[in-house]
Amino acid sequence: MEHIMDIKNQLMRLKMSGMLDTVELRLSQAQNSELSYSELLTLLLNDEIEKRQSRKLKTLIRKAGIGNQQTLENFDFKFNRSINAAQIRELATGRFISKGENIFFIGPTGTGKTHLTKAICHHACRMNLNVLYYRFYELFNFLKEADLKNQITAMMRQINRASILAIDDFAFNKIDQISAELLYAIVDSRYRQNALIITSNRAIEDWIEIFPDPVMGNAIMDRLAHSAHQIIIKGDSYRTKFKPKKNQNA
Repeated sequence: MEHIMDIKNQLMRLKMSGMLDTVELRLSQAQNSELSYSELLTLLLNDEIEKRQSRKLKTLIRKAGIGNQQTLENFDFKFNRSINAAQIRELATGRFISKGENIFFIGPTGTGKTHLTKAICHHACRMNLNVLYYRFYELFNFLKEADLKNQITAMMRQINRASILAIDDFAFNKIDQISAELLYAIVDSRYRQNALIITSNRAIEDWIEIFPDPVMGNAIMDRLAHSAHQIIIKGDSYRTKFKPKKNQNA
């Protein structure tokens, strides 16, 4: 392996960090196991592919704003039997995305709506899809800030291109006319093209109350509800699971 430094330098120049990380190990394996040239090359190329996929996944998750903590793998379906695990796993396959369908998670605070939303978004990132996650109030704050910086067009384009737009705590409070118009533009642009995931602790029929203009509100609701998977979650908050138990002897 007298040429190892030359190989490493070449890999650095080619920006093949995956192969660079494992080239010494693979060459050693090739010598000890008498691998063929094609077997060695296959191993090295797989290392490069895996490194690039991992790097891309990290970038997609960072841009999505969903973090790595809330996935399907660590969601406790046994705690709340009102959640259909098979239905959630089917949604996580992403078929609803290609159909431009929406998902509504409706239920009390702490029942797992946000976790499930981020988990499905995480799966979408694993499929190399662009995802954006916002809290309801944050979305309009970001849009208004973008408008002040003359960046509203670019932000709206970014939002509308995302395969999934997730809005957490929808209908958290009332919105003004400008926010309602921006929301209509987003919903209308994404209608039957790209997916929305919405969580709310308010019943769907109460959402109309947040809009200053009932006509626009009905137009938004009509587009949101079309072909939507409505998942009603009941039960206690997951946070009660982690509350310290009272000492009965105290």
